[in-house]
Amino acid sequence: MRTLRRLGAETVALVVATVVFLIPFSFMLLTAIKGESQAADLDFAWPTEWPIVQNLTEVIEARDYVLLRAYLNSTILTIVSVALIVVFAAMAAFVLQRRAGRIGALANFLVLSGLIIPPAIVPTIWLLQAIGLFKTMPGLILVEVAFNLSFAVMLFRAFIAAIPRELDEAAMIDGCSGLQLFFRVVFPLLRPVTITVILTGSVAVFNDFVNPLYFLPGDDNATVQVTLYNFSSQYSTQWNLLFMDIVLITVPPLLAFVFFNRKIVAGMTGGAIKG
Repeated sequence: MRTLRRLGAETVALVVATVVFLIPFSFMLLTAIKGESQAADLDFAWPTEWPIVQNLTEVIEARDYVLLRAYLNSTILTIVSVALIVVFAAMAAFVLQRRAGRIGALANFLVLSGLIIPPAIVPTIWLLQAIGLFKTMPGLILVEVAFNLSFAVMLFRAFIAAIPRELDEAAMIDGCSGLQLFFRVVFPLLRPVTITVILTGSVAVFNDFVNPLYFLPGDDNATVQVTLYNFSSQYSTQWNLLFMDIVLITVPPLLAFVFFNRKIVAGMTGGAIKG
């Protein structure tokens, strides 16, 4: 009886996953390889012509190869932002876990607030303008780090809770300073959750649409998600090119998820169990 229930639950989960993920993905691929007139119907009809190379070429060459510049910008944004998120979140989580007290309780409240309270666009723009970083890549990097830091701190803190304090004391007796203790002793032990933070953070930053749109406008500063505007306007939309652009944008995060899915789940569940 228990086996039948388990089989039924797995079947339901498979059907739901198919409806939620595979059907939209199939529709996206079908529309991307159609001609402009047939793609405007927005249906699941099989393509009558196959202008795959033409659609791909038009997407890449649109607006003076803005997609290639956008890929470069998104790559720089993702690498730098995730690197800062990993370092800052791991260090903050280590301090919060090891030093409990009133200040730690206040810091924990601020971390939870970062997960609950939605970002405020206008005050953030005012702040970036005040420090001279509005419409700059460093400004957007700081925004991405700030908005994604709380989740990373929670993951790291749950994992650090499983590391015995005796290890810290032994390292300090051997002459390690605070930074040496963290980077030489503690941080290497955080490899599973670090991989999880890198992968989830990379997908979140690379797929971010709102923050680059507001804080880094302009074709020269475009990221891959903002290029979706290239093929839609107030009066018409080139659906085949729009969906081809979506396919090109979706491929890197999708491949990362497929190849590192087990590491993502292992890091998150490991941290949850150890916390």
